[in-house]
Amino acid sequence: MQLSPLQSRLAASLLASFLLIALYLTLFSPHFAIAEDVPGSSTIVLDNVDFSTSEPRGLLDPIYEAEFSAFDRGILGRAPAGVTALTNNEAMPMNAVAGSTQRFMFTVGTIPARAISEASLELRGERDGSQRRSTDSEEVEEELAPEADLDGLTKRQLAQLVYISANTCEQPRPVAASNTTADPPQLTLYVSKTDANQSPGPLADTDSQFQANFTEGAVMFNLTVSGDVYIGVYAPNATGYTGQYNFRVAASTDGYFYTYNERDDADLIWVDSDAQGALLITHNLTESTDPAVEEKIMSTQPYVMFAHNSGDKSINGLKYSYCGLQNHAQIAATKNGQFTSMVSTGMTKRGQGNLPKQQFFFSGLNSSANYLGILARDGNSSVSGNGLVGGGGHVFKATSFSTKSDHGNCGIVFNLTFCDQVAYSVPSNPNFGNSTQLAQFYDDYAKTMYENFNKSLQQVACEAPSNQRYSLARNCSQCAQAYKDWLCLVTIPRCEDFDNPAPFLHPRAMDQPFPNGERLGDAAWVLAEQNNMAAYNTSRNPRIDEIVVPGPYKELLPCEDLCYNIVQSCPASLQFSCPLPGQTGFSSSYARRQGDELSCNYPGSAHFTSSAVRLAAAWVVPVVVTLLGLFLV
Repeated sequence: MQLSPLQSRLAASLLASFLLIALYLTLFSPHFAIAEDVPGSSTIVLDNVDFSTSEPRGLLDPIYEAEFSAFDRGILGRAPAGVTALTNNEAMPMNAVAGSTQRFMFTVGTIPARAISEASLELRGERDGSQRRSTDSEEVEEELAPEADLDGLTKRQLAQLVYISANTCEQPRPVAASNTTADPPQLTLYVSKTDANQSPGPLADTDSQFQANFTEGAVMFNLTVSGDVYIGVYAPNATGYTGQYNFRVAASTDGYFYTYNERDDADLIWVDSDAQGALLITHNLTESTDPAVEEKIMSTQPYVMFAHNSGDKSINGLKYSYCGLQNHAQIAATKNGQFTSMVSTGMTKRGQGNLPKQQFFFSGLNSSANYLGILARDGNSSVSGNGLVGGGGHVFKATSFSTKSDHGNCGIVFNLTFCDQVAYSVPSNPNFGNSTQLAQFYDDYAKTMYENFNKSLQQVACEAPSNQRYSLARNCSQCAQAYKDWLCLVTIPRCEDFDNPAPFLHPRAMDQPFPNGERLGDAAWVLAEQNNMAAYNTSRNPRIDEIVVPGPYKELLPCEDLCYNIVQSCPASLQFSCPLPGQTGFSSSYARRQGDELSCNYPGSAHFTSSAVRLAAAWVVPVVVTLLGLFLV
């Protein structure tokens, strides 16, 4: 049968459609789900896994086990009853009555092998306040021991350093303070890293624990562990005392939370004091002369400070505890993060090296009293608080200083505009005005006298070619600096109490009354009459007696090398000259340096010099002349 044209087209279309369907089924074979009821008796079949809590079970991963960064489930365990769990870099406050032991536990978890390589990149040596270094990555890798290898995932137990530190914030008080000479007994830290001794303390086996006694309210201890650390803080029986201890303890795998420094050299320098105030300064905060580094440091105030009368025993046993000083020091630079009105602080480059330092001025002190100044750092120099390495603070060794008598004729001045290296007590009078007015009086007068010298220096050919200058070794800038250093110290005398017996001090203004109207006794007048010299009866600068009227005081004389430096640095045409030891006028005008003792005054001087390398005065033999004329009698 012959198909019509229309039927032929329909047959061809159907054939093409069947071929396309066949091709699709061949290339993209679909999968169809078949629903079937599961018999109720059917059970889920797992691998033959031991579900006991024994150690081998902890090595297997049957289905899923959470792993968070560097820690597994081991670190999330709970402490036993009666034991307080410690969190990394977080201080735990606790009270303790005498005779009791407070117990803590700190857990170090395991670290998956794939995280070890990442963690080791961050394990670098960090220097803490005690100058100990934490374990570096190479040391850590040597202590890693493989535990198991399942499906290519190796777990190791990380042996690492744990840093334990604590501060005593409160301690028992004496029942009869007037009859008690001993300080309250210190707390004791006990540490165990074995499960056989989970309650370290004075009654536990000594071979299974470590012991560290608190020192002035602080303790620092570290040990290498690979599991739980058990800690006990024992409060001893305190006969003759009442009250309880309060302390804060912290553990960390990164570094100490609380630190202190008991090195022999103090980290704070006593510059000078008057009857009611004291000026102290830190060591150089950097040795870098990079302007960017200096600018960054000068914009910060990294330290705080505490002051306490040495006759008061309330901080005895707490001198290395940051929280103890906060609670009991008579004067604190900060309270609740704010600077107090009795303390002013700021940055300066005054002193050795002209490098950044932080200075503190305390006011409201008692006259003729001895004090302790304690430098401290709130936190780790930038931030403080829980969760931070060193967040609990650092305490330095105390510096002793004293205040002057209540005569009130020596007053501290600092931060002068022209004589910027002057920071010490100067002849004063309570009736003259405040310290700002006193500083301005001296600074303005020195600046006026310098302008007269500067006019003379301008007559010198300072900009001439080197072969035509007055010296191949010195220039006009050095001459100007030498003259300024000398001028500031002779126009602004350094004042000490008249009853100070130091042999290198020189009496001044002996024929004047003290600001309170009192006069010197007969013995002092005999000295003045025997010498019959204006050097004893007047001040070095006559304007001091005319305007300030300080009354009798003693002067720490300028160092002789200040005068010699002018002679060496300035043109001979200016005719500067200096007296030599033994010549007329020397003993009442200058003094000589005597080792580390402050026996004469120089720019940036202090009662206790910095431990940093000091610039030695390498002076050549001075010119043999008779007298340096300005203000010397």
